[in-house]
Amino acid sequence: MPLQIVHHPDYDAGFAVNHRFPMSKYPLLMEALRDRGLALPEALSMPEPAPAAWLKLAHAADYVDQVIACEVPHKIEREIGFPIGPRVSLRAQLATAGTVLAARLALRHGIACNTAGGSHHARRAQGAGFCTFNDVAVAALVLLEEGAVDNILVVDLDVHQGDGTADILRDEPCAFTFSMHGERNYPVRKIASDLDVALPDGTGDAVYVERLGDILPELSQQRRWDLVFYNAGVDVHAEDRLGRLALSDDGLRAREHMVIGHFRDHGIPLCGVIGGGYSTDVPALAARHAILFEAAARYA
Repeated sequence: MPLQIVHHPDYDAGFAVNHRFPMSKYPLLMEALRDRGLALPEALSMPEPAPAAWLKLAHAADYVDQVIACEVPHKIEREIGFPIGPRVSLRAQLATAGTVLAARLALRHGIACNTAGGSHHARRAQGAGFCTFNDVAVAALVLLEEGAVDNILVVDLDVHQGDGTADILRDEPCAFTFSMHGERNYPVRKIASDLDVALPDGTGDAVYVERLGDILPELSQQRRWDLVFYNAGVDVHAEDRLGRLALSDDGLRAREHMVIGHFRDHGIPLCGVIGGGYSTDVPALAARHAILFEAAARYA
């Protein structure tokens, strides 16, 4: 079966090419997936914007209304890292709905990936760190409210700690959050996940993969998970502008196969989101993100 992929052309909100958040990686990722024969028309899905009711499960109602109306206070826009105009607002709603849709497809097919998502710094009260809405937290709470799942695991391997996801889900007993990240990286003030593993600057392939390999069985022993959300941020790469860790392309491949293989071998559905990645060489960055989809396709 082909890998189920969720994408929308408006994931790209059209930022300037020199912006620190490289929006052009989204269309370039789809181009990379097509070149690799992974983006098959019969397995491509396109989301509609997330309804406000979904967003308000995870975020303060007044903040959701501000984003939808493009009336976010300037102070919050500064914390997010860009102004919330119509294209950015639409993008946030689409990317969040894309993760909900990918999660539903994962429950049906075993695995699915969104070509956006992983906006893990958006907290309950507001967005931050290039993240407007927290798509994984929204999707988790939507599925729990609907009764589609009973136990959700979030595996967050972005180089930055998943503070927003921890904030939103910390009082949700049916969700468990795990973040493995750079110890000295953003955010300065971490919000404790259910399990946090902080790595020193310069951590490379061997140490990273060994540490992760020790943790995955521990996570599986916690309880029987109905769904895993996997944030496969590639900002752990040695050439990432914001990362400080030192993984190679081969390290990324080993990581993706380890995570995806572990949970799929246990029969647990997995929803992949791309998370962070920051580079002036955006085609190379898109190729790094494509590694997630290459690995996921082996388990489709």
